[in-house]
Amino acid sequence: MKKVNDNFEMRTEYNRKDLGVGVRGKYYESYNESNNIVLLNPEVARAFPTEDSVNNALLSLIKIANSSIDPALIGSRAQL
Repeated sequence: MKKVNDNFEMRTEYNRKDLGVGVRGKYYESYNESNNIVLLNPEVARAFPTEDSVNNALLSLIKIANSSIDPALIGSRAQL
């Protein structure tokens, strides 16, 4: 196991001024566009404890919903 170095100092080849200024929230928008976090109610989380179980249940529900819809309506739904 590696020991943690408590006496951390920046290496001499790195200068703080060369690193630039940190920008708070620089990647916030792009992160939100690429990630979709959903909070589940505790009851739902107990029934579906993993990401895969939630996705499988929702995909099954979508399949059922799509099969019970009139095909003529599906084209108009896609425009919503």
